Amino acid sequence: MEAPLVLSLDMSHGAQLVSAVVVGLGFGFVLERAGFGRADNMASIFYGRDFRVMRVMFTAIVTAMVGLYFLDLLGVMPLSNIGLLPTYLWPQLVGGLLLGFGFIIGGYCPGTSVVATFSGKLDGLLFVVGLFVGGLGFTVAYDVFAGFHGSTSLGRILLHEYFGIPSAVMVVLVAGFAVGALYAVTRIEAWVRGLPGKAKEGATESDDTREGESRPAAPAALQPAHEEAR
Repeated sequence: MEAPLVLSLDMSHGAQLVSAVVVGLGFGFVLERAGFGRADNMASIFYGRDFRVMRVMFTAIVTAMVGLYFLDLLGVMPLSNIGLLPTYLWPQLVGGLLLGFGFIIGGYCPGTSVVATFSGKLDGLLFVVGLFVGGLGFTVAYDVFAGFHGSTSLGRILLHEYFGIPSAVMVVLVAGFAVGALYAVTRIEAWVRGLPGKAKEGATESDDTREGESRPAAPAALQPAHEEAR
């Protein structure tokens, strides 16, 4: 059997769409359960408080990369069977920056905004409306951006092909970078949480907790005399 399954099972277009919807619903459910349907969780990465988004993304990237490398090596899933969009270097770099700015301002990326919307969050719905308005505006004004949109085309190219190194070396480099980055963000989180303001908040919470705890009974020698008389 050769992957992806759409080739092995000779799935019709309708079956492919149904499969995409089912997988998408499952993916959205997992995102919501992981807390990705909340803007504060998503935006915390930009403040150094919580890097869960980066951890999930890097883990997914490395897992998929290693899995695809070995599946291609074994001939189970040749990379030529996977559809890849062509690379337009500068347009995609600019698009990535715009997406990042939107992420900081709105607290969501396109996928998580849909998750937030279906979780009943108004800010997620407003973000989705903004996506449609932005997409409509780009479509209407496409002639203005057409020249830049089609510039610096590199075609269908993979990262190891761009740098001219073996794919195995690129897999090791990306995996090593991910491990180093995950270690670094763990240190950053610890540093941010240890700042004076954060430490004061932690001390206040500890004081409140101690005040709420039940105090032990006084020793018998210190009990009031009238209680001893009883």
